[in-house]
Amino acid sequence: MSNNLALAIAAELRHRGMIEARPAGPGEVGLSGAERRLAGGIGAKKVDVSWATEESGLILACSVKTILFRDGKTGNFQKNLTNRRGDLLIESVTLHRRFPYAVIAGFLFLDSGAEQDGTARRKSTFANAFPRLRLFTRRPDPAARDEQFERLYLLLVDSNVFAPSVRAFEVNDDQVEVDLDRAMDDIIELVGERNFDLYDGSDGRIVKI
Repeated sequence: MSNNLALAIAAELRHRGMIEARPAGPGEVGLSGAERRLAGGIGAKKVDVSWATEESGLILACSVKTILFRDGKTGNFQKNLTNRRGDLLIESVTLHRRFPYAVIAGFLFLDSGAEQDGTARRKSTFANAFPRLRLFTRRPDPAARDEQFERLYLLLVDSNVFAPSVRAFEVNDDQVEVDLDRAMDDIIELVGERNFDLYDGSDGRIVKI
């Protein structure tokens, strides 16, 4: 599912004007549409979704992580939450140290059952994720903390083939559901702000100036 999600996000970016965004299907982006491996501040890193150009380097990256299977012993989704948080933060640090002006967005997808796996002694995995992640969103400017994402989202996915659904929340607010189209508009507006001499992103699409 992670690969398909990355392909879907990259396709949305290309639809919004970032024609070099990767990954892509065969023949969609030059000779290769594979995910990029980029030099980072603490080593090279494969990036799930990226938009980079020769003149600017990395402009936008999206990290896609999933927790979709229950732990066999506990029956909940909590076991891998700390590991996924660590993976996300390492990626943000690595990319921001090399590309401080890049907009880095994170997407952590949880199975919808993670909202209901709590017990009398512990909150659900979904509820526990917010206090563990809320410090790492809304990076305000290129001089801010490397481990912060410009935007970091927690998403509940129901992969039922007859009625699939996705609900999204920014990790600093567990009460307000986020519309994904508006979230993408917000990310693209940030790209325009960080690259105001080259691009305009005010209408949800990237337009070269």
